[in-house]
Amino acid sequence: MRNVLVCVVAVVFFSAAALAAPKAEIFGGYQLTHFDGGPNASGWNAALTGNFNSWFGVTADFSGVYPSGFNAYTYTFGPKISAPTPVVKPFVHALFGGARLSSGGASVNGFTAMIGGGADIGHGPFAWRIVQFDWMSMRFNGVTDNKNVRVSTGIVLRF
Repeated sequence: MRNVLVCVVAVVFFSAAALAAPKAEIFGGYQLTHFDGGPNASGWNAALTGNFNSWFGVTADFSGVYPSGFNAYTYTFGPKISAPTPVVKPFVHALFGGARLSSGGASVNGFTAMIGGGADIGHGPFAWRIVQFDWMSMRFNGVTDNKNVRVSTGIVLRF
């Protein structure tokens, strides 16, 4: 009987935690990207995260930067793990997908991986992503560049 009671309490607790977690988050903001051996570039970063519970979700991340002479766009997807804390919510993610570099009518597509994380501060439907820091690996035409960094900040809407 005691085991049944423990199981019931655990199910109620985890169900309440799952209901308290936002089902989706939308992020939009500014990013600064440093390309290895190249310029610093300003642009935008947007992401949509579907949360399965209070600590695990799947993110689709899109971004664009516009350094002098070319444009760079990324589209990546992957898991996101968050600490289920009340106000400051740190997270880590591993995102994989593609990138497109274009300049003067020519373009090239390649593979991109981003490993990073950050922290959101706020309670309720609005939060501020204080910082998101990502290490980026990019591979174009057989050449891999592992020394790229992206830093983002912006607004998070939680549903």
